[in-house]
Amino acid sequence: MSDVGLALRQIRFTNKTFWRNPASAFFTFVFPLMFLVIFTALFGNDTLTVFGREISTSTFYVSAIAAFSIITATYTNLAISVTFLRDQGILKRTRGSPLPAWVYLLARIAHAILMALLLVAIVAAFGAAFYDAEIPTRTLPAFIATIIVGAASFSAMGLALTSVIPNADASPAIVNASILPLLFISGVFIPIQDENAWYVTLADVFPVRPFAEAMSAAYFSPTGTGFRGFDLLVVGLWGLAGLLLAIRFFSWEPRR
Repeated sequence: MSDVGLALRQIRFTNKTFWRNPASAFFTFVFPLMFLVIFTALFGNDTLTVFGREISTSTFYVSAIAAFSIITATYTNLAISVTFLRDQGILKRTRGSPLPAWVYLLARIAHAILMALLLVAIVAAFGAAFYDAEIPTRTLPAFIATIIVGAASFSAMGLALTSVIPNADASPAIVNASILPLLFISGVFIPIQDENAWYVTLADVFPVRPFAEAMSAAYFSPTGTGFRGFDLLVVGLWGLAGLLLAIRFFSWEPRR
């Protein structure tokens, strides 16, 4: 079988193992919707100006939670699941099988990206149905490009993070500690009121805020294509750095 055939077969296998764990699949898709409902219930009565357009806070949260969904499906889930597979010895056994190592990792990344796309579609449909958030048809190319760049970059960063996670028990704590503060200071969970605040300047250095801004522009920009080239460049550079670190430090064997 060709490498492409092996990759497609491994993607199908990874997808089957995901859906055969219904509890995990259920909460993967319900978790972002739960956050969307909670935050819109708490903060959804105000009005925000986003890229020169007046929208309700509840509508704003549709793009914010869509960005959060992508980060959760790629960075968070990939880092935690791969760490557990490493500690269970599955990665080591896979490395010793005829299956090329890159095919196995590519399949897991591809599956994470597919789950991210499905999550975004669910959040967008939910937002259109309950929060008057129009589907971004005019800026659809920018929306799709932003999703792909973000999903691929955060997948690479998730794999890179596994190199500093000592064991599976520590993975949820380390992963959440590395991403939750950024979600709060980047305007994902709570809209930013003061663009000149020190924490906003700090957030601009990391990939979460540029990604959230790019998603918001692709969703709500009243004019133009909706592309945020510089923000996507920042996210892409973080993804490239994550890829290089993963290539250099990724471990297939459990940590001693």
